[in-house]
Amino acid sequence: MFDDLMQFWPRASHPKPIVIFGAGSIVTDAHLPAYAKAGYAVAGIYDPDTEKAEALARAHGFTAFASPEEAARLGDVVFDLATPPDAHAAILEGLPAGAPVLIQKPMGSDLAGASEILQICRARQLKAAVNFQLRFAPMMLALRDAIDRGLLGGVVDFDAWLALNTPWGLWKFLEPLPRVEISLHSIHYLDLVRSLLGDPLGVHAKTLGHPSSKIAQTRTAAILDYGDEVRCALSINHNHAFGRKHQACAFRICGTEGAAYLQLGVNLDYPKGEPDILELNTGDGWQAVPLRGAWFPDAFGSRMSQLQRFATGEDDVLISSVEDAWTTMALVEAAYESSAASATPLATKPV
Repeated sequence: MFDDLMQFWPRASHPKPIVIFGAGSIVTDAHLPAYAKAGYAVAGIYDPDTEKAEALARAHGFTAFASPEEAARLGDVVFDLATPPDAHAAILEGLPAGAPVLIQKPMGSDLAGASEILQICRARQLKAAVNFQLRFAPMMLALRDAIDRGLLGGVVDFDAWLALNTPWGLWKFLEPLPRVEISLHSIHYLDLVRSLLGDPLGVHAKTLGHPSSKIAQTRTAAILDYGDEVRCALSINHNHAFGRKHQACAFRICGTEGAAYLQLGVNLDYPKGEPDILELNTGDGWQAVPLRGAWFPDAFGSRMSQLQRFATGEDDVLISSVEDAWTTMALVEAAYESSAASATPLATKPV
């Protein structure tokens, strides 16, 4: 049962070669394995660290470009920006007008940065999407398919519960950043919620650090307001360092006729990870959906497939376009504003 739920985006029939900006770990661990698995050719790569780019090029048999201008000169390709958020705008300015491009999340460092990127993409008529690839994980595509088929009825409850021991020391570059947890991690969950439930009316949030960490924020609690029928809550704790037994990385989604449970395995025992899990209960008890892939790296292949198909006319709609992704960034901004605002104070005792 549930074997026929969608788990992979259809591969593009006539894909374009891919030019990558950035040679960091996300490229080696996710982009390149996913594209190879999906059968997409990489034409070349550019990174300011030329030695790193050249090593990748030698290992995988593509070109290492000497400059971003040289990389941008290639025609009839898809550009893949695996770059820091403050680097996106300058690269986008140099791409050929009308080019298809995938932009690493977040879409800028803040909402102002996202707005600048949006204006550049509009002015240059870029077919631009943001790499919110959690939407394309096999378990999430299957979940969306189940919801679209009405297997859960109307969704009325969304819970995200994370109690992890994330090894923040792997990413030293995060230590000076003023915004981390929501901008770089929970942004995936906020974007996924938007894809399933639509845009909320608003958000109540608190994000904060931990005495054991140099990172600005590693814990977040958030409630998204969907009116009086849908409850949506996220509890995120990256400092649950007391052994695996009671750690969790799970979503619970309840509808009027059924429910779903998901485990996001990559976040448990990172970077080794554990298996992803999707279970559905549509009235006959909990049943596991046999997953044929995982968030990492398979979601990156499906994300690229959807952009490739849009670029060649096989798909009519570009999912997570910069127009849509801007609203995810607006939700992130609202969460930070809510966190910085004063809470509703308690009433004082009458004299």
